[in-house]
Amino acid sequence: MSGAMSVPRIRTSPETRAQHSQPLLDRRLMDRTIVLITGCSSGIGLHLALRLASDPSRSFKVYATLRDLTAQGPLWEMARARGCPPGSLETLQLDVRDADSVAAARARVTEGRVDVLVCNAGRGLLGPLELHPAGAVASVLDANVAGTVRTIQAFLPDMKRRRSGRILVTGSMGGLMGLPFNAIYCASKFAIEGLCESLAVLLQPFGVHVSLIECGPVHTAFQEKLEGGPGGALDGADADTRDLFSRYLRHCEQMYREAAQDPEAVTEVFLTALRAPRPALRYFSTERFLPLVQLRLSDPSGRSYVAAMHSAVFADEPAQDPDGARAEARDGEAGSPELGARPAAPQ
Repeated sequence: MSGAMSVPRIRTSPETRAQHSQPLLDRRLMDRTIVLITGCSSGIGLHLALRLASDPSRSFKVYATLRDLTAQGPLWEMARARGCPPGSLETLQLDVRDADSVAAARARVTEGRVDVLVCNAGRGLLGPLELHPAGAVASVLDANVAGTVRTIQAFLPDMKRRRSGRILVTGSMGGLMGLPFNAIYCASKFAIEGLCESLAVLLQPFGVHVSLIECGPVHTAFQEKLEGGPGGALDGADADTRDLFSRYLRHCEQMYREAAQDPEAVTEVFLTALRAPRPALRYFSTERFLPLVQLRLSDPSGRSYVAAMHSAVFADEPAQDPDGARAEARDGEAGSPELGARPAAPQ
């Protein structure tokens, strides 16, 4: 007979096991990263909400907000298809144009904090500037600029108090360079660049990081949601402007065929920024347009960029330089980079 003592197994009831596991479950729920995203009815916002809610780590709790909750059906259908765990995703009504709506959404975040704020809601406006109704201009600036400001104002004070937080903002190539027939949209996105850059400089001591996700063309319903429709009313435009607009639309169709990304690819760039130990101010979803961005910065006068962009968009109508001479694209010159060229290595 062996002298070793056997250790009796202690049997526990299901109730006891549940009591012991509950604190662990509660800690995991409390340790989750709380993310609030605006503009989740479609496109980037919808796909980012699903990507985070279905992440295998189960480390995110996502509040997907929509201006109109009657549009949340596709989000929940896709969430079921993706197998998002219970409690990983909630929807809230939030209209960035209404400060009371933003405050109400903040109050409904049951955890009492937002770790990552994603400002994604926005609208576009396409067509000749002189034909835009004042109401359409005001609506775009209100949603894209003032709406982003309202949203950040609502959540930033708590982040500063906690000395922790991340703000991700959906940027655009239209915020880094002027695009023809997008004057108001570009104005709003240029404003967002200044807003975020100013905040990034200020918020370093508070442990709050601001990042812009600079997107090129993406396969979303954004074009269908343009204020006033695609191109607005062209009836009052002169013949030359109508001709240039037709050329611009042909250029856009080509760009979407050749360069448009799926929203799933763009969401991975958001995740890179979200998970970076030291987030950068800007992340680019594509490198395709960086040569033009670099050209704009390399020639402060703007002549090179204006000539290159005009040539790229209105290829069959050579641009005129400020002296009236035809701007010609020459091999090896920085004045006219191809849109598809890879950027030079950063200096």
